[in-house]
Amino acid sequence: MKLHTTIDGLSLNNPLMPAAGPLVGDDKKMHFLQEAGCGAIVSKTISTQDAQIPKPCIYGDKTYVMNSELWSEHSMKQWKETFLPNFMKRKDRPLIISVGYTKSDMEILIPMFDEFADAFEVSTHYVGTDLSVIQDTVKTIRHYTRKPLYMKISPHLPDVAGFAKAIKAAGANGIVAINSLGPTMRIDVDKRRIVYGNEEGFVWTSGPAIKPLALAAVYKIKQAEPDLTVIGVGGIESAEDVIEFLLAGASAVQMLSAALIKGKGLYKKILDDLPKTLEKYGFNSIEEVINTTLKNQVKYKASTPTLIEDKCIECMLCVKVCPYFAIEFNQKITFDPKTCFECGLCVSKCPTGAIEMEGL
Repeated sequence: MKLHTTIDGLSLNNPLMPAAGPLVGDDKKMHFLQEAGCGAIVSKTISTQDAQIPKPCIYGDKTYVMNSELWSEHSMKQWKETFLPNFMKRKDRPLIISVGYTKSDMEILIPMFDEFADAFEVSTHYVGTDLSVIQDTVKTIRHYTRKPLYMKISPHLPDVAGFAKAIKAAGANGIVAINSLGPTMRIDVDKRRIVYGNEEGFVWTSGPAIKPLALAAVYKIKQAEPDLTVIGVGGIESAEDVIEFLLAGASAVQMLSAALIKGKGLYKKILDDLPKTLEKYGFNSIEEVINTTLKNQVKYKASTPTLIEDKCIECMLCVKVCPYFAIEFNQKITFDPKTCFECGLCVSKCPTGAIEMEGL
């Protein structure tokens, strides 16, 4: 199975890379992800100031991570003189150096790290929503490097398509979509206090729970600017998720939060699962997925659901969740066509796939 893909001249053995964060916080961590098989390596975000990080700073739940970790706690000097030279000794795949945040930061960071980078990822997390400011930042970076440049979009930016058009016009190659959501909050009811928060009490949320938002952002960007490279990030935890992001318009993907929830071995598991998952869905390569046009066939009339009796375990979940009171159990599950709204909730909630419906 062909897992290879190419983005802006960068050759990736597979489309999976880590996202900027704690798992790529120094050369040893980046080497771990290289050995895990990631197609490219991304550094933790480096800025001109060391991050002062509140402790504890990372909370993991079943479907999301909250963190107040900020950018790298290590100085740009330590990255230049220690971490990156050490990583380069064993580097065997593209390295994307993540930097942040302002135009003045870029004037220092891009010349400092251009010798190490195969590409740059630039976080816009703390830049605000003014697209002209972001454009100026891109133009400044272009003054110092010709390497591929990817701007990482934060969900608080209201106009995803406008962001795409602005950064393309300024000279960026693509977008990393999306950064973590926030501000968010974690409260300990028993202790009556905010936990895992910064000085204002806030954290940022990432992981599988934000996947629907991330997929929509990737799709919007690709619809607005088809020539831009999109690296999808936000909620990936399986080989199927990788394929979903590629179908939405991404050419490669990043993952980090799910590895904080399920363990660092998740990278290797996804890469091991990817060939058989591609085969399961009838694909022969990653490039075939990327080149597939995603259909959107909106209908306004479906049908009353039907029951596959031999699959039904009579758990009653469909009866409990139906918002239109259209499902009852009379020796078997029945659907009232007069009250059924054809919403499809019961189909999505059935644990055994015992309910089917036209259009789904």
